[in-house]
Amino acid sequence: MIEILECTMPASFQDAGRPGYRHLGVPLSGALDPEWLVIANALAGNPAGTAALEMHLLGPKLRAKTPVTIALAGEFSARIEDAAGQSRAAGNWCSHALAADEILVTGSLRNGIGYLAVHGGFELPAVLGSRSTYARAGLGGIDGRALKAGDRLKVMRSGIPGDGAGDAAISLRLPQAPRLSDGPLRVIAGPQREYFTDAAWQRFMAEEFTVSRETDRMGLRLDGPRLDHDPAHGADIVSDAVTPGAIQVPGDGRPIILLADCQTVGGYPKIATVIGADLPRLGHALPGQTLRFIEVSIEQALAARRQAAAELAKCVDSIVSGGAGFNLDALYAANLIDGVIDAQQAN
Repeated sequence: MIEILECTMPASFQDAGRPGYRHLGVPLSGALDPEWLVIANALAGNPAGTAALEMHLLGPKLRAKTPVTIALAGEFSARIEDAAGQSRAAGNWCSHALAADEILVTGSLRNGIGYLAVHGGFELPAVLGSRSTYARAGLGGIDGRALKAGDRLKVMRSGIPGDGAGDAAISLRLPQAPRLSDGPLRVIAGPQREYFTDAAWQRFMAEEFTVSRETDRMGLRLDGPRLDHDPAHGADIVSDAVTPGAIQVPGDGRPIILLADCQTVGGYPKIATVIGADLPRLGHALPGQTLRFIEVSIEQALAARRQAAAELAKCVDSIVSGGAGFNLDALYAANLIDGVIDAQQAN
C-alpha cells in the first residue's frame, strides 16, 4: 500500500494505451513517452506495458505503508525520508526499496515528465483493456481522474514466494540516462497539405514555433508564424480521423500537435504528422520551448521507427544489478582468476 501525501501537479496512471476502440470515439491515451514507461517497468522488474505513474513538472510526495520497491525513470530531484527523519538521495534511472513508513519526495522534473513504477504493478481495474487514465471521460486509473492527496494505492502481488511485491526487493540501475534529441521534429506531409499555401508550407519548414501555455495531454498549441490556408479550400474540412502526432491548423493559423489523449476525429486541415519515432519527444515539450520541423519520407519514418525500437531494446539490455552500477550476474559468471601466485614462494 502507498499513500499519497501531496500531489500539486497533474499525475495519472498510464500504460501502453487503449488501442482498438477509436471507432467508438475512445482515444488511445497511454504514456506520453512510452519508451520511458518501458524503462521504468524494466527497472521495477515488470512487463513493459504495466501501468505506472506519469508525473508532470513536479512529482508527488508519498508514503510506503508496507515495504515496496519503486523505480524512477526521468530526471527527478528526489529523496527518501525514513521514520527517524533522516534523508537520503533517490537516484534517477534506478530502483529503490522503501521500508514501511518511509516517504518518497519526487520533487521537480527537469524534462517535463517522468515515470514511477512499482514492483508488481499498481492494483487498478482494467477498462477496455487498459489501466490508463483518460480524465475527460473518467476512464481508467483511480475513478478516471488525476491523483490527489489522500489516495491510497494498492500494489499487486508479484507472484514471487513471500506474497507481497515489496517482499521481493530488487536493485536495478540504468548506467546511462537516455538522451532526448533536440533536433527538428520529423514530419510527413499531412492528408490536407493542399489546404495550405506554398508560402505557409515553407514557413512551417523553415521557421521556429514556440510551445504555448495551452498545452495538456490532448495536444500542444504552438505560437509562431501564421500558417495560411489556401483560399480555394478554406480552413475547415468534413471531420475525419486524427491520431497522436497529427498537426491540425484551425482558422487562426496556429498549429496544434495532437498527443495521446487527442480526440478521434477533427474538422481542421492537417498540414503534417509527426513520425512515430519522434512522438515521445512531444510529451517533454514545455511552454516556451521552441520547435522546428523537417519533412521526411514514409520510408525514412519507418526506418527511424525501427532504429528507435532497437535503441530502446539496447537501453533495457544495459540495465545492471546493484545500486553501485555493477552487473553482478556478469561478474559472477566471469572467469576472474587467471592464475595463482603463492607470495611466500615468490622470489
